[in-house]
Amino acid sequence: MSQLAVIDTSIYLNHFRHGKYREELQKGIFLVRNSSVVLAELYRGCHEPEEREHIDELAENFPVITPPEKIWLESGKILAQLAKQKGYQPGKIRDLHFDVLIALSARSVGAVLITNNRRDFEEVKKLKDFKLLCWD
Repeated sequence: MSQLAVIDTSIYLNHFRHGKYREELQKGIFLVRNSSVVLAELYRGCHEPEEREHIDELAENFPVITPPEKIWLESGKILAQLAKQKGYQPGKIRDLHFDVLIALSARSVGAVLITNNRRDFEEVKKLKDFKLLCWD
């Protein structure tokens, strides 16, 4: 049986722009669920029509999960803890907010989150456990 997986923005960006992770993504080991947060980040940073086409295909061909109110509220609590424990400034907390939403959304459906942003997601994982797979 295949494992549910949410693919992080960092993986998709490296795949779109450099062809990295092509083999891993094409193996079909994972049942991909896209995060609406990841898709929004991808659209926000989209520079080329081909990139927009890739993102459109992701949105159309894989189920999309969107964080409900409960996850948004929980994300704020986790970010407050990180700010207090790590002394993160508001800019860093703002940057981490989408990562926390992605992690909590993956957790809510029992999916593994696949990223190459090891440092930030491991900090979040210390406060709220979720399945994490880091590709280098």
